[in-house]
Amino acid sequence: MKKITLLLVAISLAACSGSQSTATKSSANGPVTPIAYMESITANELKTYLTVVASDEMEGRETGSPGQKRAGNYLIEQYKKNGIPFPKGADSYYQPVPAAYLNAKRNEGLNDSENIWAFIEGSEKPNEIVVISAHYDHVGIKNGEVYNGADDDGSGTVALLEIAQAFQKAKKEGHGPKRSLLFLHVTGEEHGLHGSRYYSENSLFPLANTVADVNIDMIGRRDAKHADNGNYIYVIGSDYLSSDLYTICENVNSKYTHLDLDYKYNDRKDPNRFYYRSDHYNFAKNNIPSVFLFSGVHADYHKATDEVDKIEFDLLTKRAQYAFTIVWEIANRDARLIVDKTDPESKK
Repeated sequence: MKKITLLLVAISLAACSGSQSTATKSSANGPVTPIAYMESITANELKTYLTVVASDEMEGRETGSPGQKRAGNYLIEQYKKNGIPFPKGADSYYQPVPAAYLNAKRNEGLNDSENIWAFIEGSEKPNEIVVISAHYDHVGIKNGEVYNGADDDGSGTVALLEIAQAFQKAKKEGHGPKRSLLFLHVTGEEHGLHGSRYYSENSLFPLANTVADVNIDMIGRRDAKHADNGNYIYVIGSDYLSSDLYTICENVNSKYTHLDLDYKYNDRKDPNRFYYRSDHYNFAKNNIPSVFLFSGVHADYHKATDEVDKIEFDLLTKRAQYAFTIVWEIANRDARLIVDKTDPESKK
C-alpha cells in the first residue's frame, strides 16, 4: 500500500512540474518539439526572399514610396503562396497608415503607407495574440544611389516570412500554436517608429489580449565586437517587464540554437538606448512583454553598401530559428507570460 501511495505522489508531482515548465506539445507518437519546424527555416529560402526585398527594384523601400509598395506586394504574395491569411477582423493584408499620421510629428512629406499583417489562429487560446514584428521600410534613394537596406531591416523582414512558413507547416501537420500569431511588417520605422505606434494606437486585437512582441531588426551581419565569431545575438529587453520572457529566451537557446546571448545593449545605462529605438517599444510602453533581437551595427549601416552580398545567411538562419523557438514557447505554454516588472521610463 505504501509503495502504491508513493507511486501516485510521484506521478502527481511529475504532472504538476510538467504543467509549469516547457511548452512541449504532444501527439499520438509522443512529445512534439520545435526542432523539425525550426529546421525548415533555411538559408536558401531566406536568400531567395531577401534578393527580391532588397533589390534595386524596390528603390530602397522609402515609407509610402512605389518601391515600398512593391516590396509589400511581394510579402503578401509569399503569405498567399503559403496559405497564411490576413487576420480575422481585417479586410485585407494591409493596415493603412495615412500620410497625415506619418507627418504629424514632423512633416517629412511622406505618402500614405501600410503596415502588412498575416495571421495564424491559435488552436486553444485564439484570443491571446503573440506579435512577431519587423519593419520593412528603409531610407529610399539618396543622391541617385539606392539604399537597399539588406540588413536594415530586410533581414528581419524575410525572417518573418520564414518563421510564418514554419508555423504554418506545424499547423498543417496538426501541431499549430495554441495562441494566435500576428506577423506584423510595420512601416515608417526609419522616421520614428510610426507604423508600430499606429498599430499600438489602432490595434486590430485588444492590447490587453496581446501576450508578447518578438521584434527582429537587423540580424544578418556581425559587428566589430564579434568579428571573430558570429555565433551571437543581442537580446534586449527580455527581462524589462517579464521574468518569464527572460527565462524563455535563455532556455530555448540552451535547448535548440546555442547562440551566445549578448546582453551588452540590455544595460539601461547603455548610451545607444536601442531598447527605445525599434518597434517593440510601442508594445513595451503598453506593458506588453517584448524582446528585441539584433546583431548590431556595422560599417554599412544606413549606407548604400548595405547589400545582399554582405549578408551572412548561415547566421541569419540561426538567428531566425532562435526567434522561432521563442515564439513557439510563448505561443504553446499553458499560462500567458506574467508581467511582474515595470520599466521606469515607460510612459503610455
